[in-house]
Amino acid sequence: MNSEPHIKTRVRAGIALITMLLAGCATGPAYIRPDVNVPATFKEQTADAAAAPVEGWKPASPQDAQDRGAWWEVYGDASLNQLEARVSVSNQTIVKAVAMLKEARAAVGAARSAYFPLIQAGIEPNRSLTSQTVVGRSLAGKTVWDNTAGVTATWEPDLFGKVGHAVEGAKDRAEAGAADLASVELSMHAELAVDYFDLRGLDTDTDLLQQTVVAFQAALDIATQRFAAGVASDSDVALAQTQLQTTRSQLIDVGVIRAQLEHAIATLSGEPASTFSLPPSATQLAPPDVPAGVPSQLLERRPDVAAAERLVAASNADVGAATAAFFPDLLLSLSGGLESGGFAQWASAPSRFWAVGVPLIGTLFDGGLRRQRLNGAKASFEGAVADYRQVVLTSFQDVEDNLAALRILADESAAQQLAVSAAEHELKLAMQRYQAGAIGYLEVVTAQSMALSNERTAIEIARRRLDASVLLVKALGGLWDSPSSAANSSAANSSQGAARGF
Repeated sequence: MNSEPHIKTRVRAGIALITMLLAGCATGPAYIRPDVNVPATFKEQTADAAAAPVEGWKPASPQDAQDRGAWWEVYGDASLNQLEARVSVSNQTIVKAVAMLKEARAAVGAARSAYFPLIQAGIEPNRSLTSQTVVGRSLAGKTVWDNTAGVTATWEPDLFGKVGHAVEGAKDRAEAGAADLASVELSMHAELAVDYFDLRGLDTDTDLLQQTVVAFQAALDIATQRFAAGVASDSDVALAQTQLQTTRSQLIDVGVIRAQLEHAIATLSGEPASTFSLPPSATQLAPPDVPAGVPSQLLERRPDVAAAERLVAASNADVGAATAAFFPDLLLSLSGGLESGGFAQWASAPSRFWAVGVPLIGTLFDGGLRRQRLNGAKASFEGAVADYRQVVLTSFQDVEDNLAALRILADESAAQQLAVSAAEHELKLAMQRYQAGAIGYLEVVTAQSMALSNERTAIEIARRRLDASVLLVKALGGLWDSPSSAANSSAANSSQGAARGF
């Protein structure tokens, strides 16, 4: 009986099976970015601001990987620009984030290495003594050498995407690491800007208190002169002294918070607080107008949103890898070398050996281990989706919070300036009436307190407006092109605190 047709049929079937296996079989779900509810406009943004771009600001193309640029230059403060430049290279939190990104990228290379065969070589000289009591063994009681030198190559084709899913997950996590780095850089720059503006606000407050101390000293001199002339009581002098010393105490107290802010700025810029100092400057900056754009751009500009979305993709790849575990593994192995009892015999043909193996291995029973791992991967994916949607919701909240703060604080600032003007006018009138003997010094003290309180409140509002503008840029992802020329035209410097006259 001729068996050749049967042999050919089997060979063809085997070739077809191997071809089908090597072609691969897709496992796991295809990744689809989770859907989120994106509003058409920001609620707290005025219609005019949403419709027209603001001069000096140009929204960059919406890509989370794009360089966010030196957005702080729009404030037009040279000292701030120098400090921010130091943050980019010396801040240790950023340095750590860079190291973590390098680690994530190394993990991608490690995952990719599974695509390639593993080749190992070695030499194993072995000397052994066999037992003399073994019956039927020709080498019983003898000492023998077994010298082996060989090469082994193994390769596991990625038939069902196990390696591919691992590489995909590692790449997604590396991209999330890059987004995390961008988020850390944005946060550190914004934190320094907020601390810097808070410190400058204290400098302006200090300048105001110093002017007030001079004015209150002049008022005390007037009260003392009137008491010496017998036209005022000693209580007037006591009230004037109390007002003066209270203001001096307030002036001293400002130094505590300023020192802490200066130390914080030193740490953010990568310098020991003991060697860092920032000279006082009473110049107060005006906050620039920051265009918010549309909510749909926010998802592509904010690095934390991009990082959360990449982690969802990585979790989806983990589901694919857990699914691939249900399929068999094909392992191709090849080994060969020389083996003999002495090194001189390696050159002879009989010392050669080789082996080829093509095992296809699959798990028949594991007590539900693979199923539970797949369920865990799916649950992790659902959690990553929830995290992503929560980050998106938080991003909208951040923008709305700071848009509302800027809008409301602008109105409050205008109202407060009117209050400052009214309080200063009342103080001048009260001092004139006191010098004319029409009122007691208690009314002067009341007017002084109201004027000082209103001016300090105005400084505080101006500081909060600057902070809100920085936090809005951070909430928007920092993706702005702000040329220096635009920065200089957008940030108008104004000195706070008018000299008092009596």
